[in-house]
Amino acid sequence: MSKTSRPRILLSTGNAMRTSGLFREDAMTGRNYSLAIAQVGGLPTMTAVLDPALAPEYAASHDGLLLTGGVDIDPGAFGATPDRDLGQVDERRDQFELALYAAFRAVGKPILGICRGVQIINVAEGGTLHQHLPAVEGTFQHGQQDYRGEPLHPVNVEADSALGRAFGRTMIKTNSYHHQAVDRVGAGLRVVARAADGVVEAVEAKSGSFVLGVQWHPEMSFQQWPDQVAPFRAYIEALKGVAAGV
Repeated sequence: MSKTSRPRILLSTGNAMRTSGLFREDAMTGRNYSLAIAQVGGLPTMTAVLDPALAPEYAASHDGLLLTGGVDIDPGAFGATPDRDLGQVDERRDQFELALYAAFRAVGKPILGICRGVQIINVAEGGTLHQHLPAVEGTFQHGQQDYRGEPLHPVNVEADSALGRAFGRTMIKTNSYHHQAVDRVGAGLRVVARAADGVVEAVEAKSGSFVLGVQWHPEMSFQQWPDQVAPFRAYIEALKGVAAGV
């Protein structure tokens, strides 16, 4: 990436099956991920779920990785057996995204994960997940019913984190559309935000290249609630730092 061009950001997608039409299997993700990346100065591109062996080539040809939201992660990826309340899983997507994470991490290129994305990051770093938050004693409702992205509950953010610096404060409000969450935190990560019930809302890498994962969906909120562009701003600043050799 030159110092004047937009950084190329690879967005992961999910498999979506249709029951009619010429094409029955689509690669899909929300449009707002691309809108947010473009707004902060990035150039979004997307990939279907492919052979994990292609991950190093994607890492070589792109400046950063955005792991998007989607279906539940197969518990086998973190050594657990399926809970009865586990939702739909896609093992092929899991394996491809884990390979993408490893490839981008290996070459020191920034990574942002959103919702399912933070969970993939945690699993890649050796952590585990709560498979169904409503079954975890003491947690409140994290699956709001409206789909406008309206902030639902407060989140405490660590001041000495990239996320805290991007927001400029330690108390924020976020939307909440998940029933899985980080449980045991991966060894290479630190928690930088929690909900009032203790649920992990964001993690960052302890060392090495920039890694940020958030449990909520800022891409759903940033147009109406502009402060929610903060995770994307932190990410783009990290990309600029890599380009400048900082």
